[in-house]
Amino acid sequence: MASGGKKRRRIVVVAVSAVLVVAGACAVAFVSMDRPPEAKVPRAEAQPLERPLTPAQQLVAEADDPLACAVTFLGEGAPVDPMLQWQNALYAGLPIPAQDGRVFAGWYPTAADAAALVTPARVNGADPVVCVDQQVELFAGWTTPEANTAENAQIPILMYHQFTTNPEGESGWLRGNYAYIGDFEAQMNHIATTGFYLPTWDELSAFIDGRLFLPAHSVIITDDDADQTWFDLAVPVIDKYKLLSTSFMITAYRQDPAPSMYVLRRSHTNDMHQAGENGKGRMVNWTAEEIAADMNASGDILGVREVMAYPFGHYNDTAKQGVAMAGFEMARTIDPGFVTIGADKLALPVVRIDYGMGLEALIKRIG
Repeated sequence: MASGGKKRRRIVVVAVSAVLVVAGACAVAFVSMDRPPEAKVPRAEAQPLERPLTPAQQLVAEADDPLACAVTFLGEGAPVDPMLQWQNALYAGLPIPAQDGRVFAGWYPTAADAAALVTPARVNGADPVVCVDQQVELFAGWTTPEANTAENAQIPILMYHQFTTNPEGESGWLRGNYAYIGDFEAQMNHIATTGFYLPTWDELSAFIDGRLFLPAHSVIITDDDADQTWFDLAVPVIDKYKLLSTSFMITAYRQDPAPSMYVLRRSHTNDMHQAGENGKGRMVNWTAEEIAADMNASGDILGVREVMAYPFGHYNDTAKQGVAMAGFEMARTIDPGFVTIGADKLALPVVRIDYGMGLEALIKRIG
């Protein structure tokens, strides 16, 4: 009987369980059928997150110009803020940062180039701006004061005047000023193809201060007077080889716009390229205030000061004072020599190029 009772209890339990399961299922079905369709909760659509623009993107957006390019600086001592440049021009005003106990060694397209100071890769104001998606990154390179001194860089500033297509040269007392254009092209080809670095004037100033490393294989190309032969004969060669150059213009005589993005216009004074009462240039006959007034007029016309060239190469302490009063940091003479660390910024020497000086003559002077 006990055994039979247990069986009956198991049957009852199973039956009750079955009833509960069926009741639960009915209840679920009832609830589902009883809920109105509008009571169903709709699925939320995923919304895209709006990320804020980076400083470089913001700079490009504000410029609203397809030629705008935001340069981001990376590496130790690099500026935090990006800088706007333009893709139809050369780099302009790249920063020259400073750190105690170190010498800045330029900007490079990769961190590896910056670490190795790869001169052919170094980027400065002699290079066109090239961007991807209107942005580019530049990496800071550094060296030591000891390495900077050991480089013993002596920077030549080449000085040209007029040009001629006549291999026999021109006649007259100024014939030495006329470089044969065939010689000029050979010289520019040499500079363009043998790894010369072309410093900007602000780089030269920082180099003189000992704040910037320049490789020994550097050169600066200049022309005096902005003669028509410079425009007609020399500038096409400058364009062909994409070489940064400077044209020292007498602004009272001509104020032509730059004939190429590779040509910088700088002052050869406004109207001091004339002899004074003693036969020497006005630059050494006028007062510092008169010199400053003339230089201010020239600087205003050109829209830049920075560096000038003394007419006839004549200068003295008064001339240097007047030039500095007008806000010019550097001045180029016709004294022979090379620019070194610690040089007098208001008496920069030159390597003069005269008629008959071909490629070999240039190589003997600058390597």
